[in-house]
Amino acid sequence: MSLNKTVTLKYEIKFLDYWHLSSGLSAGAKLDSSVVKDDSGIAFVPGKTLKGMAREMAEYFEDEAFVKSCFGIEGQDMGLCYFTNGTISSQAHKQIVSNKLQENLYDELASTKIDENGMAVDNSLREIEVVVPLTLYGEVRDVPDRDKNLMKQSLEMIKRMGLNRNRGLGRCTITVEEA
Repeated sequence: MSLNKTVTLKYEIKFLDYWHLSSGLSAGAKLDSSVVKDDSGIAFVPGKTLKGMAREMAEYFEDEAFVKSCFGIEGQDMGLCYFTNGTISSQAHKQIVSNKLQENLYDELASTKIDENGMAVDNSLREIEVVVPLTLYGEVRDVPDRDKNLMKQSLEMIKRMGLNRNRGLGRCTITVEEA
């Protein structure tokens, strides 16, 4: 077996609740933060975001060689592994777009800061766009064969993703299999 053999891992992200991966943009006066969407208006998980979360989990294994080879060294090397964006299935995408159902994928959540007396703080109302629970799919390419099990474990350790993870948003399960 060659030491340079690589594999592709397919992943499935099943969101169990509303989730929000920010686009960094607001929606004018209505929303303080909108979600990242493709050109058709469908939310997705950027591969870069998933790579960062997987790296965070991978660091728990304390296997420096795995982290360096797969995720690289910040500012020097990108690492060998390439994470595609997590997207809905192509069939679901086609159905949603052809029937113009994009707006049904989103909701809005409002929150406000409460002071020590239980009163709302002036000018603290915030509204964010959230995505309904969806299942997304993607791949991690060029995973060194020797690291595939650690990569699988790293991805499957991710249990929350996106904004307000500590307040219940973004609960998910990730399953991984070799392509």
